[in-house]
Order: sequence, then C-alpha cells, then structure tokens
Amino acid sequence: ALKGLEYDYRAVNLLKGEQRDPDFVAKVPHAEVPCLEIDGHSLAQSLAILDYLEETRPDSPLYPSDPYLRAKVRQITHAIASGAQPLQNLRVIQKVQEWTDATKKVEWANYWITAALSGVEEISKETAGKYCVGDTPSIADICLIPQMASARRFNVDMGQFPNLLRIEETAIQHPAFIAAHPESQPDATGSFL
Repeated sequence: ALKGLEYDYRAVNLLKGEQRDPDFVAKVPHAEVPCLEIDGHSLAQSLAILDYLEETRPDSPLYPSDPYLRAKVRQITHAIASGAQPLQNLRVIQKVQEWTDATKKVEWANYWITAALSGVEEISKETAGKYCVGDTPSIADICLIPQMASARRFNVDMGQFPNLLRIEETAIQHPAFIAAHPESQPDATGSFL
C-alpha cells in the first residue's frame, strides 16, 4: 500500500487449509502466505516480495538512502521477521498445541514476540522519528504494525514498548497502514487463537 500500487486481493484461508491446495502449492511450494503474482512470476515470503517491489518499482522507497539507516531498517525487519513472526504463525502454534496443552501456545508466542519487540524497542530509541527509522515509513514499519496486532492477540504486555506504541499510533493513521491492517482485510477473522 505504501507504494501506491493497485492489486487484486485473493484470500487464502489458513484455518481451512487452503494453503495446501495443489494449485496454491504449485505457486508456493512451502504452502505459506503471502503469494504475489506479478510480472508473470509468483513470489512468496513477505520480505522477498517487498524487496522485489522495491527493486522493480523504486517510487516511494521503502528504505532510507543512507546505508547505515538502511542497515537499521533491515535489523528491525529481521528481528521481527525472523525472531517473532515464524514462531507465532499458525502451523507452529498448532504444533505447540499438539505437543503440549492448549494453554502453552499463548505462552510460547508471547515469549518470542516479547523477546523480539524488546530488541526493536531498544533499537528504536536510537533510530525512531515518527516511524521506526526516521520520519518516513519503511519496511521496518511494514513488519512492525502487524506484529503489534499479533502481540495483542497473544496477550503481550504492550506497556513495555512505549516507543513502538508511539510509532504504531502514528502509522495507523497513515492511509496505507489503514488499508493494510490485518483487521481491514476481507478475510479477517479477528483471531487465529
């Protein structure tokens, strides 16, 4: 949405297992969302998709021009995309529930989300302006905002992240973030718990 590109949204219901449909797996062999069909290609994984868009549609850049600040954006992005998101996704949470009792899934996700966001909170003390890094939204913010929504789903104590809450408050007023918010999507269920 920050790039201002038009797109057609097609929901893939994870709770119904639609990501394992053979037609979808033909496009995304690891059977995960999202998938972007663009320029005659099917691309998967959020960061790969965002990087492709950044490289092929450079208007409205998602990274700052300064190399150090670009690295800080990547540091925040990877802290969330590697340190929290995969550990709270549906198939991991379902496996945690299968191996333990049902209450452990929330404890599991809460632990990993808190760890990742604690690091991002510290980084933001150095880098934040209106957004994670400076005064322009970046890929770091694109990763942060849905992670904040997920943190609430898993009962994370948000009071320990005052900088991130301030960034979120700014971002959620931006039209692109309003359009992209998880609960704004046509297939939003309100909870994956």
